Amino acid sequence: MLKSPLCDLLGIEKPVFQGGMAWIADASLASAVSEAGGLGIIAAMNADANWLRDQIHELRAKTDKPFGVNVMLMSPFVDEVAQVVIDERVPVVVTGAGNPTKYMKAWNEAGIKVIPVVASVALARLVARRGATAVVAEGTESGGHIGETSTMALVPQVVDAVDIPVVAAGGIADGRGVAAAFMLGAAGVQVGTRFLVANECTVSE
Repeated sequence: MLKSPLCDLLGIEKPVFQGGMAWIADASLASAVSEAGGLGIIAAMNADANWLRDQIHELRAKTDKPFGVNVMLMSPFVDEVAQVVIDERVPVVVTGAGNPTKYMKAWNEAGIKVIPVVASVALARLVARRGATAVVAEGTESGGHIGETSTMALVPQVVDAVDIPVVAAGGIADGRGVAAAFMLGAAGVQVGTRFLVANECTVSE
């Protein structure tokens, strides 16, 4: 498996993020991915602080490896969720569905590595200036809250625009996709749908 500077930066073995899929990316799946050497991510989605706190505790009972929480910025509970990740000393926060700069100063001061999902060069540049550790360049092939530019077009644009690691997302499901992302300059990949077939995924068959 490829290694990249992203692995050393986050303390992971493989440059693979598991996507923060709403109602799917829970402690069961995230802990399994982290234990396997990737970055497992719990999706905070539109759940409240208590649900997220319970999921974080459940994950930590299953693994001591690095993990992340995906903060969905359109959530009605986003303010309390933003505080939970600080209180629980979550090592990595991935954000989606908006501009995370309102919360980035507090997260950075708490020692959290902030990795926003971006669908444009403009947002990538903005969050890089505000202290993002890396960005996820998410093409329109991805699920969830996305832009209109395809992964293969977006990733090299973002790579050229910022001086922080870029994680490619959208339509990546096997080794060929990983190789293509690295050829475009990415330092890692985020994979979502492929993880639905994992035994540890609790989504209904």
